[in-house]
Amino acid sequence: MICKLGFEARENCDINSIVTQNGEVCWTTITDRVVYTESAQGLDYGGSVRLLGPVCQAVHLHLSSLTKGQFETRYSPGLQWTGVPELFPEMFGALGSLQSLAISLNLMKLTSCLERALADVYLLIGKECPFLLRDLIASEELAQVFGQSVMDVLKVFVGSPCGLNLRNVLWHGFAAPQEIPPKYCSMMILLTAGLGQLLKGYLQQTKFTLAHRPFITLTSLEDLIIFPDVTYEVLSVLEEVMKKSTFILEIMLPYWEVALINFKSHRFADCAILLLVQLETGLRKVFATVNKCPKRLLTAESTALYTTFDEILAKHLNDGKINQLPLFLGEPAMEFLWDFLNHQEGPRLRDRLSHGEVSLPEFPKEAANQLLAFSFVLLLRFIDEDLLSVFKEKAAVRALVNVAEAYGARCHPVSQLKKQVLSCERSIGVWPLLPLPEGSEREAQRSEGNSEINACHSLITEIVAELCHHVPETHRVPHDSEYLPPEKWPQLLHELCSIPVRTLFCPRAVLEVLAVLRKIGAHCHCVCGQVAACAELRRRQWEDRSLRSRQRRNYLRLVHSIKLLSPMLYLILLLIALELVNIHVVLGKNTSEYQQYLRFLKSVLQYTENLAAYTSQDKNKWDEAVNLTQVALLKIWTFSEKKQMLIHLAKKSTSKVV
Repeated sequence: MICKLGFEARENCDINSIVTQNGEVCWTTITDRVVYTESAQGLDYGGSVRLLGPVCQAVHLHLSSLTKGQFETRYSPGLQWTGVPELFPEMFGALGSLQSLAISLNLMKLTSCLERALADVYLLIGKECPFLLRDLIASEELAQVFGQSVMDVLKVFVGSPCGLNLRNVLWHGFAAPQEIPPKYCSMMILLTAGLGQLLKGYLQQTKFTLAHRPFITLTSLEDLIIFPDVTYEVLSVLEEVMKKSTFILEIMLPYWEVALINFKSHRFADCAILLLVQLETGLRKVFATVNKCPKRLLTAESTALYTTFDEILAKHLNDGKINQLPLFLGEPAMEFLWDFLNHQEGPRLRDRLSHGEVSLPEFPKEAANQLLAFSFVLLLRFIDEDLLSVFKEKAAVRALVNVAEAYGARCHPVSQLKKQVLSCERSIGVWPLLPLPEGSEREAQRSEGNSEINACHSLITEIVAELCHHVPETHRVPHDSEYLPPEKWPQLLHELCSIPVRTLFCPRAVLEVLAVLRKIGAHCHCVCGQVAACAELRRRQWEDRSLRSRQRRNYLRLVHSIKLLSPMLYLILLLIALELVNIHVVLGKNTSEYQQYLRFLKSVLQYTENLAAYTSQDKNKWDEAVNLTQVALLKIWTFSEKKQMLIHLAKKSTSKVV
């Protein structure tokens, strides 16, 4: 359909019937070429592509005949609505470069920015924007703005697997450089300008104002920078490896070569786009090989589902069999791909780039560097052993391989929870350092002796002692007394958070428990920040003598409460860390036990939510916080006595094995 169908009709179209001298698109000429099935229920995609072929050719010859200045004068006004009009002069330049690869790359960038702009238009009328370009183009909202016949034209080019489907064919890595005719890039540029002209009329008529959503800042990158910078020495080795690695389809090699050129030229978004597309292409090939399903290595067909990253990186195949690719690649490589592409709290590079959600000029070098380093190590796995040993003699290459082999998940909920626990521990560690004004400590001590607080401290000591029995022997913190002293608790938390926890393909029950534990951790973190901020504010007010009598008493309660809340929060963090170490044991619970366990965790969550409310600056309910804490401790103790926590279940499992 892409390479042949649009070339069948031999016809010379008059460009003046398609676009006027001042760049106004004559939509009727284009929409008249779209044909429908006999029942008029759907588009005849093949017939439409055949008839639109000569129009695309005329548009391509027209744009190719213009100077850059002429192009900008005629078409720049119609391209402003995209929010990134600066991309189009470069796309125009690619049309005349005769570089087939530049056509593919620019079409990918064009479709992503078009999708983002169409979504902005959708939000003039609609509320929740469809995630897929196909659904966006099929929406009634856009038909209301641009007209149904215009949206049908877009369906032929980018909005349906039955049409040319240029966006998906390119972004999923099916098209080799020379396989996308330049005339389709020219036509998409003209259509984008024409949409801008139609939108201008709609905005004038409705008095609406088009607002562009801000670009998304890539998240979690600081956690993902694990590879050292790719040096020129590594790049020179990579150039050799690319020619030898069987991971790369020979016909796709130019994409890899240009990705390197872009990296050297500091065009990091272009580099990342090409790498991501080619990683999918190469992994599709490996997927089809290891799963013995050569039919899945398809060219892009309108009659079959594409094999994309979603299936390539899944645990199971469509038929329920185990996907062999994760076993072949190993957990470190799979964790890297999930971190960068899939996890909701990761950068999701492919989604962000392909849906136009990140600014291309501001795409970070760090992200491109990590992708390039990972790709390099992956390519090394598909070269001759003797050659590999030669390359590994270079220290820079060895360093990259060692980092890749030791990679562990960073954006998985397990990793995020560990990070949360340690961050909260650091916040609590600041509390003893909070300076107290002169006199406040003595007054706070005089008010001590509260039997409720003393009971809480005793209970905390008992529960922590019970929890410590379930710490793996290899990670126990040495101490002299019967009970682990409070000054050793931070060390124990760090020890527990260093224990590896399996993250790949976590079952739903595990993810559910993780979600509750993370909410508990988030409220603990909130309490930590609030207590520290409130203590600092009240200290300054105490020293300035600006506290009224009741506020002074409240401040003393705060000083007193900190001594209880600190060990209580440590206790909850210890509970979270221990349950996390044993998280997969939850699968051993039956439905009733699982529901009871969730109810227990949600009761702890309720406590932390209430504690966050009571310790906020506008509430300052410190006595109530103590009451809450006593009730929560009793619930934790009671549930611990039932031996229904994961730490208890894990011990039973171990005992059975022994």
